[in-house]
Amino acid sequence: MTTISIIFVFLAIFVISLVVLGVKIVQQSETIIIERLGKYHKTLQSGFNVIIPVVDKPRDIIWRYTQEGPDGAIYSQHIAKQRIDLREAVYDFPKQNVITRDNIVTEINALIYFQIMDPKRAVYEISNLPQAIEKLTQTSLRNVIGDLDLDQTLTSRDTINNKLQEILDDATNKWGVKVNRVELQDINPPRDIRDAMEKQMRAERDKRAAILEAEGNKRAAILQAEGERESAIKRAEGYRESQILEAEGQAKARVEVAQAEAVAIEKIKVAIDKGDPINYLIAVRYLETLKEMTSGKDNKTIYLPYEASGVLSSLGGIKDILSKN
Repeated sequence: MTTISIIFVFLAIFVISLVVLGVKIVQQSETIIIERLGKYHKTLQSGFNVIIPVVDKPRDIIWRYTQEGPDGAIYSQHIAKQRIDLREAVYDFPKQNVITRDNIVTEINALIYFQIMDPKRAVYEISNLPQAIEKLTQTSLRNVIGDLDLDQTLTSRDTINNKLQEILDDATNKWGVKVNRVELQDINPPRDIRDAMEKQMRAERDKRAAILEAEGNKRAAILQAEGERESAIKRAEGYRESQILEAEGQAKARVEVAQAEAVAIEKIKVAIDKGDPINYLIAVRYLETLKEMTSGKDNKTIYLPYEASGVLSSLGGIKDILSKN
C-alpha cells in the first residue's frame, strides 16, 4: 500500500468520524443541550439533528438513579448524561428524622414527582438538579412538620403534601422544573409513642362501643315505654268507647221503653174513656209484683202492705171499667 492510499484511508476514516459525530438522533421525550465553543448554542429536539463536530459539543446533566443493593437496601447514585429526559420523573428519598411541634422525633420518607419543562435552565441554573431537589425537599419537610403536632402529622397527609408541593414548585420554578405532586410514604413515630397511641385508640374504640351500646339500650327502653303508653292509651280509648256505646244503648232502650209505655198509656186512656189510667197502671204493677212474691215454693204467708186498700180500690176501678165495656 502506497503512502497516498494510506492518506486516503485516514481521510475517509476522519470524514466518517466527523459525520458520525455530527449526526445526533434524539428520541421522543428527550433533548440535548448543545454548546458551541463553550457557549449555549441550541437545544436539539427529537428526531434527526446535525451539529458541527469539535465546535459543537453536548452539555452533560447530572441525573439520579436508584438501585437495590445485595443487602436489600436502596442506594442512589448520580451520573452525568448528555440526554435530558423530559418525562415525569419520580425520586424516592431516604427516610429522615423530623421533629414535630410537640417535640416528637418522627421518621418520614417522601416521594416527589417532577418534570423538566425548560432544559436550558435545568442545566445552567443549578449544578446538580437531583441533589438540589432532594435537599430542598428535606428542609421543606422539616419546616412543615415543625409547625404540626404529631396527631396532626398523622391525620393531615393531604395537607402536608399540598404544602410541600406548593413550596417545591415555587422554589424549583427558576430551575425550569415543575413539581407535580409530593407523597409521604411512611410516618413512623418512636416505638413507645406508637404503643401509647395504640392503647389510646383501643380505649377510644371501647368507649365508642360502650356509648353505642348505651344509646341502643336507651333507645330500646324509650321505644318500649312508648309502646306501653300507646297500648295503655288504646286500651283506655277502647274501654271508653265501649262504655259510651253501652250507655248510649241503655239510654236508647229506656227511650224506646218510655215511648212504648207512653203509647200503652194512650191506648189505656182511650179504652177507659173518661177514667183515670193511673189507678189502672198501679194495680197492674202491684199484681205483677205480688205474683213474683208468691212464686216461691216455701211461701206460706203473704203480707199485704199498709197501702193495699188503695190498690184494691184500684182493682175495683178496673172491674168497673171492664163492666162498662
